[in-house]
Amino acid sequence: MLLAVFDFLLLFFALWISYKLRLGFGFSPGAAQLGLIAAAPFIALPILYRFGFYRVVVRYVTDVTVWTIIKGLALSIVLWLGLAYMTELRGIQGVPRSIPAIYFIVGTILLAGSRFLAKWAFGATIERVVNQKRMLIYGAGPVGRQLAAALRIDPRNRPVGFVDDDPVLHGAEVAGLRVHAPGDIGALVEELQVGEIIVCSDAVDQKSKTLLFRKLAKTPVRIAFLPTAVSGWGGDLVGRIRDIGIDDLLGRPMVAPDPALLRAAVAGKTVFVSGAGGSIGSELCRQIVELEPKALILLDIDEFSLYEIERDLGPRASAPVIPVLGSVADRRKLERLFGAYGIDTVFHAAAYKHVPLVEKNALAGIENNVLGTWILAEIAFNHEVECFVLISTDKAVRPTNVMGATKRWAELIVHSFARTQPVQNGRRRFCAVRFGNVIGSQGSVVPLFKEQIARGGPVTLTDTGMTRYFMAVNEAVELIIQAASLARGGETFLLDMGEPVRIRDLAENMIRLAGLSVRDDDNPTGDIAIEVVGARPGEKVVEELFYDPDRVEKTVHPKIMFGKKVRNDNGQVKEAIGQLAEAVNCGDEVRARKILFEFTSGR
Repeated sequence: MLLAVFDFLLLFFALWISYKLRLGFGFSPGAAQLGLIAAAPFIALPILYRFGFYRVVVRYVTDVTVWTIIKGLALSIVLWLGLAYMTELRGIQGVPRSIPAIYFIVGTILLAGSRFLAKWAFGATIERVVNQKRMLIYGAGPVGRQLAAALRIDPRNRPVGFVDDDPVLHGAEVAGLRVHAPGDIGALVEELQVGEIIVCSDAVDQKSKTLLFRKLAKTPVRIAFLPTAVSGWGGDLVGRIRDIGIDDLLGRPMVAPDPALLRAAVAGKTVFVSGAGGSIGSELCRQIVELEPKALILLDIDEFSLYEIERDLGPRASAPVIPVLGSVADRRKLERLFGAYGIDTVFHAAAYKHVPLVEKNALAGIENNVLGTWILAEIAFNHEVECFVLISTDKAVRPTNVMGATKRWAELIVHSFARTQPVQNGRRRFCAVRFGNVIGSQGSVVPLFKEQIARGGPVTLTDTGMTRYFMAVNEAVELIIQAASLARGGETFLLDMGEPVRIRDLAENMIRLAGLSVRDDDNPTGDIAIEVVGARPGEKVVEELFYDPDRVEKTVHPKIMFGKKVRNDNGQVKEAIGQLAEAVNCGDEVRARKILFEFTSGR
């Protein structure tokens, strides 16, 4: 109501000053002319209201608001002129022809100016009171403009400009924000005090987007992304914004999973997952329940992890989910499980995998990773499961540490059972799937770096030249499930991991993605330092995926390969397992280590 009274006075003044400008400042309107002047805002205000002018919140005023004023004022002037013409017929002095044009210009300036002045005053007040996030939006297309409008709803957000690859837009104003060239980002961050860059450029292909992310990651601000799949009209765009993660910087081209391969080893079958509470095991369970198994049995030695994954699966599972607390080395428990449930498919993800910890606890690592795999594989073989899949690691290739050697043993155990008896009726298909590091998995370098960055550093490296293969957990699990369907018995499937990543580059990118800077010789005042602490016992500088790249063959899936089958040495594996079990049971770590590494040497 107060705003309408203010606008009434503003338009009255606009028309009154229009008369003054046309007839001279000595002009003094009579009573009839004052009535005619007062009629103009009475006509204009209902029209502006009908056009939605009074539904616009002051802090969200844009050029669209100006267009509303122009339309509403133009229509009101036409109606006002009709009123003036009727009063002229009754002998009252008419309106000079230039008055409507002057009134239109002055009225538009005053109405629009009052709104933008109020918006500026409100913004200045908010900026003093609220700690606003100043944001650049990468992409000035329709989605970028909608995102800018959505961000402005929250006074804590302040978009300060657009960045766009289209040179035609550079220097222009879109949705009240100036459009800049990508090359100006560094200067803009400093000049406009930008704290966040949001990428919502859908026209960019995956490869170019990855290069863009890598470039932006070098700026000391938070980098966020509105995913292509959700960046459309409508919905809560702000709620869908996510931080750019390490997997975005890797830029791995995604291959859509084959629905037939995903379902073949799982749908309608009783599936057993060991290590179900771990990083790989839990994601396996999440994807398996979506593929309509007959039942899903979860085995894990950690009570809380098992509780968490069972609770997570509950709302989404249409089949029975059976949590079992126990170890893969517990033969009696496994015998009861396989006898009771008629298990069809086994995904063996249970393993101790932290390299330094297993190095210090070699006997426990051997018992769990080697003897546990033998027990589980032997029981699965005796119960004639359809498919047994071992989740292996690149550390099994030419192992230099206990953990890697135990995983190589696990691969050899699986191969030995695959060769014990030919596959009949599609049953007893034993295989292994080998791949590198999973981003964010428990005990891996990514969560360690995140923790160190959150503490203020330093971020610790063992070697500046160290490289590792990385893959997102959901992609790895999709490929594992599809590899199970491709298994014919005896294969070691190798997942395409892309190019290895230098760990120092990973650390620097993670620091920058956190909106911080790297402290080094070039930037001694940076936020987080990187320290080299030296290699840990048994740790490799460079990991390998293959023993012999020439023996690797393709499958029907572009991301899944397999190594050619090795010689049959099942009898040797069984004999060596007996010796290893004896050393573990006697607590003879020296002998156990000797057997562990001697047997894997050359295999």
